[in-house]
Amino acid sequence: MKKTASALAASLALSTLLVACGGGGDDTPSVPKVAASVSDDTQFFNRVATFAVCAQIGSSCETREATAAEIVAASTDGMTLIYTNSPKDEVGFVDITDPSAPQALGALAMGGEPTSITVQGNHALIAVNTSASFTAPSGKLVVVDIATRTVVHEIALGGQPDSIAISKDGKYVAVVIENERDEDAGDGRPAQLPGGKLVIVDAVGAPATWKTRDVALGNLAMRFPTDPEPEYVSINDNNVAVVTLQENNHIVLVDLATGQLTRDFSAGTVSLTQIDLTDAPRPNQVSLTESLSDRLREPDGVTWVSTTQFVTANEGDLDGGSRGFTLFNTDGSVAYDAGNTMEHLMARIGHTNDKRSDAKGNEPENVASGRFDRTDYLFVASERSSVLAVYDLSQANAPALKQVLPSAQAPEGVLTIPSRNLVITASEETNPVSGGPAVFAALNIYQYQKAPAQYPTIASVNRTDGTPIPWSALSGLAAAPTGSLVYAVDDAFFRGNRIFEIDTSVKPARLQREIRITDPNGLIAGLATSLPDTPSGSTFDDADLAALVNNADKSVNIDPEGIAIASSGGFWIASEGAVGKSANLIFKVSATGVIEDIIQLPADVNAKQTSNGYEGIAEADGKLVVAFQRTWTGDTHPRIGVYDLATQTWSFLFYPLDLPTSPNGGWVGLSEIMALGNNRFAVIERDNQAGPDATVKKIYRIDLTGKADGSVLSKTLVRDLLPDLRATKGHVLEKIEGLARLANGDVYIVNDNDGVDLGSGETQLIKLGKIFN
Repeated sequence: MKKTASALAASLALSTLLVACGGGGDDTPSVPKVAASVSDDTQFFNRVATFAVCAQIGSSCETREATAAEIVAASTDGMTLIYTNSPKDEVGFVDITDPSAPQALGALAMGGEPTSITVQGNHALIAVNTSASFTAPSGKLVVVDIATRTVVHEIALGGQPDSIAISKDGKYVAVVIENERDEDAGDGRPAQLPGGKLVIVDAVGAPATWKTRDVALGNLAMRFPTDPEPEYVSINDNNVAVVTLQENNHIVLVDLATGQLTRDFSAGTVSLTQIDLTDAPRPNQVSLTESLSDRLREPDGVTWVSTTQFVTANEGDLDGGSRGFTLFNTDGSVAYDAGNTMEHLMARIGHTNDKRSDAKGNEPENVASGRFDRTDYLFVASERSSVLAVYDLSQANAPALKQVLPSAQAPEGVLTIPSRNLVITASEETNPVSGGPAVFAALNIYQYQKAPAQYPTIASVNRTDGTPIPWSALSGLAAAPTGSLVYAVDDAFFRGNRIFEIDTSVKPARLQREIRITDPNGLIAGLATSLPDTPSGSTFDDADLAALVNNADKSVNIDPEGIAIASSGGFWIASEGAVGKSANLIFKVSATGVIEDIIQLPADVNAKQTSNGYEGIAEADGKLVVAFQRTWTGDTHPRIGVYDLATQTWSFLFYPLDLPTSPNGGWVGLSEIMALGNNRFAVIERDNQAGPDATVKKIYRIDLTGKADGSVLSKTLVRDLLPDLRATKGHVLEKIEGLARLANGDVYIVNDNDGVDLGSGETQLIKLGKIFN
């Protein structure tokens, strides 16, 4: 069958994601090959909207109140979303008649903490935790009329509820009563009574007539048998409920009609190889070389994919976390286990959360399934990597990765609405910090479309050992003199800093080479005696400099924030300093990453240093031009430093920043500089705000012609980047730190995802087109 251009692009995106190739490292990689097939390569899920939960309080989210979106359900017609907001003890309502433009409909107080939600007909059924303490748990089922958003009935549940599900025929509601443990009591481990149970609600007739039945779950598991802690429940078409007992590492099947347990079994263990288990203190390094034996699955979310098979998300809790998902048969046998593939996927797309490496890695939190246009799909939400992985279930016992979708931070709930070709995630993480970049809990809305996959924008090839090149925190960008290649660097979040070669001619762009920056000749150590004191009186001493290059392979631990192609070959790297720890330095490195020279600031300028220094570098007409992020001590504007390569002398100009205009305050600074020719340069100016708080993300042009040392520059707006960032349909990303122009004139920007630390990890490499004359 002849493919359209969109279909071909989609197929290319898939093949890049599923690379099973040799090569990598400093060698040219072999051609990626598709590792598994999908049944439809013309349709993909793409994000069409993000609804920030704070929009229920104020349309511009000026509030700093904590909010969450933990679990989400939809009205029967799929036009209204209802989600749990536990910090505010309420449920929220959102109109998605137009899924690309969700509208706030208000919230309803629950008289306790809502933990889960489902829908029967015109009613939303909400599990609410009203516990006075861990030892005195209580809860209720609240029945709400969706149209009027009023409570019509409440049913006591006899414990602290967690997950809730309803049978397809609407006859039975299953409510997991977790009676969760106190993690601060003793050593935080079970047994802590009372134990949990399952409550069956017979939901025939008016809600006021509904009755409940309890199903005991004690004395089933080998682990903590007296203290069952059920976590999630799902119901198949035969009205059989599957219940995960996470801390107990156990799974239970219950016939809802009779209330009888039909089977129970251990969730088992998984052994993994080629994963990263070391959560080193900052700076970090992802190393997919470690192994893990017999790790308990400790499943969290669960979903039926047929009447005979279900899938668990193996988040882990106490001692577990196999970092993937498992397809079980109802007899307890394993039909498929994801093994290390989700960990490798996160590394490939820049979403590895290295601060969780020693714990449970990407932590798959929840799963959902649905049939879209005759294809069955599985959706796996990763809490720590903040993505939704999509798998095609067309081949029996062989889930095939179709794509990965970016989510707001920490997705918990996953909902499929096949009748409207929609998938929803509810992301609970919120950090309403004032002044700095806030994190916004949100609902992400994805649509199944005849269109290529829009994410990821960058995916890496494999190293020679078969693992993907791990990457993240891209903090600078430079284009090769010819062709479609760009080069990026990772910043101080990682040790053993690298330069990345990225081919933009394919989608997603292919990160196809890593070049380690090294100092085999000891040039950094030779700087110790020439670095002056800082304004605070701190001295850069031998120990500080040794810390910059203390790795056995002579790789360096600097803070690359800018990269430029050197006309003499190799690269220029601008490394940002930190007061009392390191200086702002320019490194000339070879094409293979070896440091060949180091350029320092004049002593009087270096003495003014703050912790917001170099953020970009460009070479033009025999000069290096560096952008300082913010104003240094005694100055009135940030500096643009100009270093003459022939005379080895500095001059400095000053750049007038826009004022902060965000409702959340914060600051505005420079993030990148790029040469345009004829002594003109482009800079990125941004505030330190994200999501609805972001107001300044701009590209300006400056002209250095005839400007004397100490002059204040003028600037011309080239492009407001907010429309480009909003076009991704996610939260506006904070750190736009890379800017490059290909030889054909196409301009790209990229953001620094901060190493998936206190952020979702989303990286957007965005093509702006030919925006410069």
